[in-house]
Amino acid sequence: MKRLLTVVFAFFTLLAGQPAVAGVAIEHWQTAGGTRVYFVASRALPMLDVQVDFAAGSMFDPPGKSGLAALTRGTLDLGAGDLDETAIAEQLADLGAQLGGGADTDRASVSLRTLTAADKLAPALAILGRVLASPRFADEIFAREQTRTVSALKEAQTRPDSIAGKAFWEALYPKHPYGRQASPESVAGLSRADARAFHAQYYVAANATITLVGDLDRASAERIAGELAAALPTGSAAVLPAPPVAVKGSQKNIAHPASQAHVQIGLPAIERGHPDFFPLVVGNYTLGGGGFVSRLMKEVRDKRGYAYSVYSYFAPLKQPGPFQIGLQTKRSQARDAIKLARGILDDFVKNGPSAEELAAAKANLTGSFPLRLDSNRKLLDNAAVIGFYGLPLDYLDTYQARVAAVTVDDVKKAFSRHIRGDYLTTVTVAGE
Repeated sequence: MKRLLTVVFAFFTLLAGQPAVAGVAIEHWQTAGGTRVYFVASRALPMLDVQVDFAAGSMFDPPGKSGLAALTRGTLDLGAGDLDETAIAEQLADLGAQLGGGADTDRASVSLRTLTAADKLAPALAILGRVLASPRFADEIFAREQTRTVSALKEAQTRPDSIAGKAFWEALYPKHPYGRQASPESVAGLSRADARAFHAQYYVAANATITLVGDLDRASAERIAGELAAALPTGSAAVLPAPPVAVKGSQKNIAHPASQAHVQIGLPAIERGHPDFFPLVVGNYTLGGGGFVSRLMKEVRDKRGYAYSVYSYFAPLKQPGPFQIGLQTKRSQARDAIKLARGILDDFVKNGPSAEELAAAKANLTGSFPLRLDSNRKLLDNAAVIGFYGLPLDYLDTYQARVAAVTVDDVKKAFSRHIRGDYLTTVTVAGE
């Protein structure tokens, strides 16, 4: 499927900007330097949202330097070029513009929201360009943010939910960068030179995707994207590590004085663009994604009273991301709650949803889908995902139809392929 998506991406690149046929018209092209650009014209408001994504998330942290991607992104916009932290904040306030973004597992993002009036747009974009290409990483700023991050990580080490999450990812990905978790020690060992080197390697034109949504014509969008990309070094695209290797499931029990046990159950499942995505998402609505109508909620909470909240979800990433069931319960009930949740999952993998459950899931997912596109910010988020992960340009247009086409048999086959009981890992914090 990855090879197929590559072919599809190449095909649309050759079309050089043909819009999606219906619905959300996403136009796509590449700058002279090879940076991919995605553009949605939205004329309702005189505003522009821009997001620049880099393959520079935590999966690219060097061994022994976990937390570097996040700290680099966190200090990126706190001084750039001839502007210090205060000057950037004051100029943005004067323009009515906002910088945003962050870093996650796969990517680091820098976003800008600005008015499109000429006296607002040009200076706001100039600030964005400086932040992307010329961050200062000033000694005092870097030290301050490093200290804040270390303090936050130390505080997280006392919370059972954070402890469970860290242990869960480490257990699922023991030999893959997804399993590397920042610690107070790893972040304390980072230097300003590390941040500069990380920025120089990953914040480059060949490793960037630019998404624009707002009150622009195509020519203006091309000019803006071209100027942003040209301000960056050309560089090269980030090289992905080998995909995670499946490991047999395990159980890890971590002592903690909390009154509630925190439980996470799961395994690596699918990557973005996988053909089983829609059957898995539709099926998971019935299993644990549909709130009070899901099986896990009905059985674990309503009938047994084991948990106030219980959920499940798939989190596809550049490489296979996790399927996860999560719940909190009394310490004394942890084993029973885990056994029940595993039993519900096993039954669902074997039998899938009923016809009535499937119909309800599809009705909810298709009916609520327009709410995911009812603002420029939401359009930007969705278009940026399509661009960064190389999904088809008509992904949003075909989403509802692909959900509606899912059958019970599709769900059963997809869950059977990706949810294997002997590969499920369970992490419990504060259980008995």
